Amino acid sequence: MKKWLSFTLTAIIAAFIYTQYDNSGDSGQPTSADLNADVTLTFPSDRYPETAAHIKRAIAKGESAVCTIDREGADENRRLSLGSVPAKDHYDRDEWPMAMCAEGGAGADIAYITPADNRGAGSWVGNQLEQYPDGTRILFIVE
Repeated sequence: MKKWLSFTLTAIIAAFIYTQYDNSGDSGQPTSADLNADVTLTFPSDRYPETAAHIKRAIAKGESAVCTIDREGADENRRLSLGSVPAKDHYDRDEWPMAMCAEGGAGADIAYITPADNRGAGSWVGNQLEQYPDGTRILFIVE
């Protein structure tokens, strides 16, 4: 009886652990459904490595991976996020969440990034999102 009970408990524990931690076939990244987003956008880290690294760091520190498009609020968000961060020669101040996101503004994570990387990334994102109206929730996944 002891062996049967021990075996049964071991099997139950193993099954529980497997269901909690098995990621086979799963990228390990959140999905748009996980975060109640409308669209998933995969950001190309090979094209914009500095910006990609900043997005990853900011999300790892607790910033949102979801951007709710709010183009009208961008100027105010930029003022709030960059106001106390001094400009630095030969660098742009990159914000995550971006100024065009409702989640941006005061408290956004700021990093100094080379202008080519930052502006290229901004242009790329703008082109990807131009078809979506304000209020669309975009989940960013960094490759």
